[in-house]
Amino acid sequence: MRLYPKVIPAIAREIIQALMTDKDIEVEPLRIADAEMDMAAIMREYLANEERVNNATREALERRGYDYSRFSQVKREMADVRGFKMGDEGIEYIIGQMLEFLLISRNVEEVYADDPTMRRKIFTVMKKHLDVDEDIDREARGRLKHLQEGTQAWDIEYQKVVEQIRRAKGLV
Repeated sequence: MRLYPKVIPAIAREIIQALMTDKDIEVEPLRIADAEMDMAAIMREYLANEERVNNATREALERRGYDYSRFSQVKREMADVRGFKMGDEGIEYIIGQMLEFLLISRNVEEVYADDPTMRRKIFTVMKKHLDVDEDIDREARGRLKHLQEGTQAWDIEYQKVVEQIRRAKGLV
């Protein structure tokens, strides 16, 4: 699952709407946009932290003289050192931050539901938007049936097609 900056406003809007619709939280009509911006800020901060980890990873690769094939391995090391959660743990971290913020936010009048209930609803909204990569992969593979997977030509075309699909869906 990958968090794209362009889908953050939609995710934030759907989270607030889902929680308000189910009466898990109460937000004054004039404060809804602010509550959505609070949720978006949490996701943007996570992306900013991820970018810092990526930069540290690039620097470490250069320092150690490694090539970029070891990027994910070194990134895991950098994330562990910084206490940065990635993947599914990252999503859980973001949701935890959102739940904490809902309790202290001046934009949320009242929180009625318990954490597990809201966590489940927030996760459902996020999963809907973050599972886009699997759909993109499936669509790209469908378009490349004429090439043999694993060849250099397939790898190059796969990257091109994935980028085209992401652009078409407005993700980049």
